[in-house]
Amino acid sequence: MTRTTDSTVLAFDMGASSGRALIGQLTSGSEGQRKLEVTEIHRFPNHAIHVGNHLHWDILRLLHEMKKGIRLAFKGGYEPSTFGIDTWGVDFGLLDANGELLGNPYHYRDSHTEGLIEEVNGLVGQEVLFRQSGLQFMPFNTLYQLYAMKKAASPKLDIARTLLLTPDLLAYLLTGVKSCEFTMATTTQLFDPGTQAWNTELMDKLGIPSRLFLEPVHPGTVIGPLTAEVMSELDVPAMQAVSVGTHDTESAIAAVPAGDDPFAFLVCGTWSLLGTEMLQPLLSKETMELEFSNEGGVGGTYQLLKNIMGLWLLQECKREWDEKGNEISFPELVRMAEQATPFRSLIHPDDPRFFSPGGMADKIREFCEETGQPIPQSEGEIARCILESLALRYRQALEQAETLTDIRYGGLHMVGGGIQNKLLCQFTANALGRPVWAGPIEASAIGNMLMQLVALGQCKDLREARQLVAASFPIDVYEHTVNADWAAAYETFIGFGRV
Repeated sequence: MTRTTDSTVLAFDMGASSGRALIGQLTSGSEGQRKLEVTEIHRFPNHAIHVGNHLHWDILRLLHEMKKGIRLAFKGGYEPSTFGIDTWGVDFGLLDANGELLGNPYHYRDSHTEGLIEEVNGLVGQEVLFRQSGLQFMPFNTLYQLYAMKKAASPKLDIARTLLLTPDLLAYLLTGVKSCEFTMATTTQLFDPGTQAWNTELMDKLGIPSRLFLEPVHPGTVIGPLTAEVMSELDVPAMQAVSVGTHDTESAIAAVPAGDDPFAFLVCGTWSLLGTEMLQPLLSKETMELEFSNEGGVGGTYQLLKNIMGLWLLQECKREWDEKGNEISFPELVRMAEQATPFRSLIHPDDPRFFSPGGMADKIREFCEETGQPIPQSEGEIARCILESLALRYRQALEQAETLTDIRYGGLHMVGGGIQNKLLCQFTANALGRPVWAGPIEASAIGNMLMQLVALGQCKDLREARQLVAASFPIDVYEHTVNADWAAAYETFIGFGRV
């Protein structure tokens, strides 16, 4: 069967530990069938950097790797007409009056925001702040980062003229165009979903300069071309940047191959984001008490979701074991977990001690000791403890989402790199007592590409884009097995007492 390429796009998908450049090609078969074909052309690490007492992102290294990705795309014979960037949320860079970057951005796991949730709640009021932001109270939110800088009398806030969230900052360094994308703006806790505008009254109250913030644009907006300097440096032709769903969670949700009925999703990676898509934010007191967020999505949607610590727990353990010379691959860790005794020890993944890097295996043992459980010793026991605990947390969060929406979901759509862990997918189906539909793996990059195709007129809207995903990528189905032990384990998990 012959096929033609209708459009070629380039997606940069930046995670907390690595970044990728991927080519997307929209093809049409001889009978009109359209598919999206994805090819990874460049992968690179993304490491946090300790400088003095702070943890930073190496933003210029990321820029270098993105330039390399652009060069490799054209050297590989591809001719992308557009590119898009998606990254983690909340973090930002500050520009001075000349448009120059004022230092490497802080990492969201930096400790300078410790204790500020309670302090800001005391100044503003918890319920007021939730109604005006719709966000779960997380220590890394942009609000607390800026307030920490204000309390530290950072001269950067006095000098700065523009704040650019991470994907917008990277796009600016390639195009020279300053922009602010809507889905990222909603991760800051400074954007009011009720008024659909920046909460300047809150900024004034906390001493955060409102002049820093640009008017948000929605996913699918064309930002501008590469600068002449970048095109000359890389020896590439003009290519337009598109403001996609630049928060990687929202790009991933855009790629969920769901139909028209309400659905529940789990974006599974370093973080786990579980929730459902809505047309309006849900700003009730119960939403706040259950610690859900309302994040802006693509296509005019809002995502009612809960942030869960995710596979960060296993990644940190593996990193520590690797550094001690005990290098075990993730597939081997999963195999060892599968052989370990079921339900021997459980943790609550969102216990605050697990947020910061370092000593993760010991923190897990500490939690188990404090809760009167057997203390996991081997790598397999620790890995199983993590995976079972995550699956149980997913059940808890799904049931909470159902309480808020008054909808029972028939199963759970899992997307993202974490679904390569087939044991976690099966554990999740078992814990839920419902099917899990897993795929696609490269959800963030695919969602990124979809919004570029919308900008190019190749997809009419989000519904049509999701139909393209369903036609292009395989979905693995995990059926649940009836096991009373999962129900007993859930009762133990609920007893840990966190919402």
